[in-house]
Amino acid sequence: MNDLDAVYRYHDGTKHHFHRFAPSLGYLDWASQPNPFRTYRDAPQRPLSPRPDAPTSPIGGVLRHSLGLSAWKRYHTSHWSLRVNPSSGNLHPTEAYVVCASGVFHYAPDRHALERRCAFTINWPDDCFLVALTSIHWREAWKYGERAFRYCQHDLGHAIAAVAFAAGHERLSARLLPEWPQRDIAALIGIDRDEDFVDAEREEPGCLMLLGPSSLVRGPSPVLDPSLLLDAVRRGTWMGRASQLSDDHVQWTFIDEIARETEDRGRTISRSQFPIQLPDYPITQLPNRRLVLQRRSALALDGRSSIPADAFFSMLSRLLPSEAPPWTALWWAPRIHLALFVHRVDGVEPGLYLLLRNAQTIDRLRAACRRDFSWTPVAADLPLVALAHGDCRRLSARVSCDQDIAADGFFSLGMIADFDASLQELGPSFYRHLFWESGAVGQVLYLEAEAAGARGTGIGCFYDDPVHDVLGLTDHAFQSLYHFTVGIPVEDTRLTTERGYEWELT
Repeated sequence: MNDLDAVYRYHDGTKHHFHRFAPSLGYLDWASQPNPFRTYRDAPQRPLSPRPDAPTSPIGGVLRHSLGLSAWKRYHTSHWSLRVNPSSGNLHPTEAYVVCASGVFHYAPDRHALERRCAFTINWPDDCFLVALTSIHWREAWKYGERAFRYCQHDLGHAIAAVAFAAGHERLSARLLPEWPQRDIAALIGIDRDEDFVDAEREEPGCLMLLGPSSLVRGPSPVLDPSLLLDAVRRGTWMGRASQLSDDHVQWTFIDEIARETEDRGRTISRSQFPIQLPDYPITQLPNRRLVLQRRSALALDGRSSIPADAFFSMLSRLLPSEAPPWTALWWAPRIHLALFVHRVDGVEPGLYLLLRNAQTIDRLRAACRRDFSWTPVAADLPLVALAHGDCRRLSARVSCDQDIAADGFFSLGMIADFDASLQELGPSFYRHLFWESGAVGQVLYLEAEAAGARGTGIGCFYDDPVHDVLGLTDHAFQSLYHFTVGIPVEDTRLTTERGYEWELT
């Protein structure tokens, strides 16, 4: 079997169609609902909550504004948390670990605390640390079945972008470390230790990020020696046992297969694409902390409000690659373009548009699309083209699993990946990265929506091939990976909101 056959088999096998959805249980087994928080029993705890008279540490600040709790919601006797980083179904498969000079720590967002997993001492820069992100597939598979692997990768992309933004708030830079194989990441943070996961759901290693001053993080030479770190954890003292999240499970072997076939064995990337940027990130390009903490996923949109054209164009401009977070955290050229269903943008005619995020793929994308599209430029300083004009509200809702929210906003969109060429060039493991990039795009959209006084929401449920039919796409050259919508939210007044942590000011 060709190296990519397993990727195509999984991707096609987990598509939604008009006549059937991707395989799942078809109902919610509430008795086996996973606990939203993992903990390590008997692991020493280090609270990160600040005293009123003490500044937060850079680690605490990064975690608080990327992976911490943003609020608690209450409806009668039901009580559930929301987080800074969004997640499909609020299921949050992503776990985070911090590696620094004194050891390895698991982040517990329910308490905003670090649980010490491994103690060691190593000589490395005091102002640098690593953040490792993992996925617990079961948290998503419980609800979504075989399509859950896709959603876990979306959520990783959101988390990568959230960490990059939060690092900027601490005047730090962040980037992914593609040199690290997944198996080494697992060994570094101890999720390959069978004795620590007795009866507990296993975690899939995702990615490793380096955070620190821009001159070190984005310089031409590696800051940290992987062999030195792996030797330190082998000699270190491990502690803590992972908690079990559910008593009962359904085994989705298709997820296990695609995880195995897309395992990232690491790759060497030219450091020339990480130019040194001094001084460290100016925070003028960052969403402020208030916006980060107030971000929510809209559950319904009003279906009548509009947005000015200049605000719409400004929002789209933030989705283009630049020397600012989160794009500086990624090591590859953009692979995601946006097919926009424009509904209510003042001064922009309703219809179907494309935002082209990588000029090198425009000719191939144009050749793959329908011949009758106009490809008319819309703005002089924005790679946005009009394909066809007309009311596309019903169409956008129809292809987004018949969800009205896709038609009730200013616009909705599908994220179209340069799929086959990317996999042919960079291999099966890049399948994950395509979803990471789409998640990063979604994270920027969430924050831009909040900044515009609106609200967004990611849409993981869409009819894959009908979306491709709209554009005229007929093979694996380009594939839709994620949908999104932005508009004015309709708030559910039955719900009450409480702050994320007791120690925070209202």
